[in-house]
Amino acid sequence: MILAIPSPLAVALGIATAAAYGFAAAAGARLSRKATQWALGLAWLLHAAVLGHGLVGSEPKFGFAPALSVTAWLVLTVYAVESRMYPQLKVRRALAWLGAAAVLLAILFPGTPLHVSASPWLPLHLALGIASYGLFGAAVVHAWLITRAEKQIRLATEPQGGVPLLTLERLTFRFVMAGFVLLSATLLAGLLFSETLYGASVRGWKWDHKTVFSVLAWLSFAVLLIGRVRFGWRGRTARRVLYAGAALLLLAYVGSRFVLEVVLARGAT
Repeated sequence: MILAIPSPLAVALGIATAAAYGFAAAAGARLSRKATQWALGLAWLLHAAVLGHGLVGSEPKFGFAPALSVTAWLVLTVYAVESRMYPQLKVRRALAWLGAAAVLLAILFPGTPLHVSASPWLPLHLALGIASYGLFGAAVVHAWLITRAEKQIRLATEPQGGVPLLTLERLTFRFVMAGFVLLSATLLAGLLFSETLYGASVRGWKWDHKTVFSVLAWLSFAVLLIGRVRFGWRGRTARRVLYAGAALLLLAYVGSRFVLEVVLARGAT
């Protein structure tokens, strides 16, 4: 199996980033909230440097692991903004471990160069898709927080000052709606501008695994939003549909690229 070899600078930045995330996660329980935020902020900045180096280098590469790395960074970005408004959110350690794992995975599997016949607009198209990944990832994190809070309530162990369940629920659906808009734009661009984006000879969608799973994910999120508005879906029902849609979306690009890059050892974008 032939894998792209990351540059020494990329490896050094990645290791430093993973170490910073690991420190924020491991020492978070012993540090003050402010100190933990500073440590996580440093890791976030290093992570941004890693992503920038990978996307604007002499030979930009992309693949399933970089997609996961960008998604993790976007989720952390959402948390950084949201924690200013809701300091009661207690998910720093989990997100720090997620960031460390995503960065290390991207070092091992740095992706493959973008196709030479692809349009200069392809990175923007990919950015829209990955941005939707990040927003749905944030929605999944909030859904998990709701599940954890409900469990704490049942066990009578809910700490004082937590974010109210209704607030978490509203935030979850706001992220779902925003992600749905971006996913819709990504699919529409792929349908209307496939020749321009990919240099393809066939217009419209190419019905491969990526497209099929993306459309199935879009339908799942559409059903979730309709169920929310029309039938007032909430609780376990809404979370199960959200998790199903997120899993399908993960399989769409990350799953298909994993099979191509690792299982089949191919590099087609």
